[in-house]
Amino acid sequence: MDFSPSARAAELTGAVRDFIDAEIEPVERVLQQRAAAARRAGEPVSWRVPDEVRELQRRARERGLWNLFEELSNVDYAPIAEATGWSFLAPYVFNCNAPDTGNMEVLAKYGTPEQQERWLTPLRDGTIRSGFAMTEPGVASSDATNMQLTAVLDGDEVVLDGRKWWTTGVGHPDCRVLIVMGLTDPDANRHARHSMVLVPIDTPGVKVERMLDTMGFLDEPFGHGEVSFTGVRVPAADIIAGPGQAFAIAQGRLGPGRVHHAMRMIGLAERALHLACERGLARTAFGKPIMNLGGNRERVADARIAINSTRLLIQHAAWRLDTGGPLAALSEVSQIKVAAPNVAQQVIDFAMQIHGGAGLSSDFPLASAWTAARAVRIADGPDEVHRGLIARIELATHGAAR
Repeated sequence: MDFSPSARAAELTGAVRDFIDAEIEPVERVLQQRAAAARRAGEPVSWRVPDEVRELQRRARERGLWNLFEELSNVDYAPIAEATGWSFLAPYVFNCNAPDTGNMEVLAKYGTPEQQERWLTPLRDGTIRSGFAMTEPGVASSDATNMQLTAVLDGDEVVLDGRKWWTTGVGHPDCRVLIVMGLTDPDANRHARHSMVLVPIDTPGVKVERMLDTMGFLDEPFGHGEVSFTGVRVPAADIIAGPGQAFAIAQGRLGPGRVHHAMRMIGLAERALHLACERGLARTAFGKPIMNLGGNRERVADARIAINSTRLLIQHAAWRLDTGGPLAALSEVSQIKVAAPNVAQQVIDFAMQIHGGAGLSSDFPLASAWTAARAVRIADGPDEVHRGLIARIELATHGAAR
């Protein structure tokens, strides 16, 4: 197997890295300092997109660094996703951020021409944003068949009733549409009961009840919200791929998306290790550089081994997806979903320890990075669910019934 990027992918990866270093990172530092100062002053959270970010998007698009996930194979896009993981802003600047990438992939693969014209085109253009509403507060959402929000056909309409939370992207001022998973036929096969429905956010009956924080971080201007749906009516034509197809869509959507997430985690881990090495070499304690104390050099070595090993694991999963499709990479995709955020969390934790009290503050990006890695261990299925799938597939090769 060959994980070498194509010439086009190598060129784009270099351009993305250069753009992040020269254009995005300086703006990111200013915005982080501005947000920290606002919090200290007790100012309300701003859910608007800063003008500097919209200008970065304009420049990125001008240079052809836009929607790259659609242009490239999974293997070719993987190093670009890693590069964007270095920066919190970069995925958004390049229009390659979740949940919009996944929603665009769903619409491109499963949407009707009318759905694509109404929603996919403006998402590709970056003129609107979207949300994905799946998880629910009233059930154990790690088992997606538990979802209780109803999406019932009524003539030429579908009626939605229920509540979702951790709806990513719903706080964004440009969010215009949600992809909502709902129960359509409770008597069908457990994996054919649910549908995915396109719901404009301004539809009567849709209400954002509150924005949720993750360990104190609101992730503005995107955010994660709790959303209620009360007698929400949309045309039945807004069901994606037809009633009962939610799980089939999810299987097609999640593989590439998890490669993106996992490689961004590798980028985040690389940045944390970089900061740890800089800090550990620059600061002294007890007459020595901090890096020479308490086994820190060994921890650097362990971090490098873990990052490189996990990167190869992800590249292998990407290759499996490219050569065999989602069903050929079920175990590999679950493996990277477990491995990448755990490695990132461990490396970030080490970097925080090297920084001491500063690592816990907003002066450095480590606290928010650790929170992001910890959240990914739950988002899109907790570690335990993916380990269960990996074990089931492995044991099946030894004769166990799936």
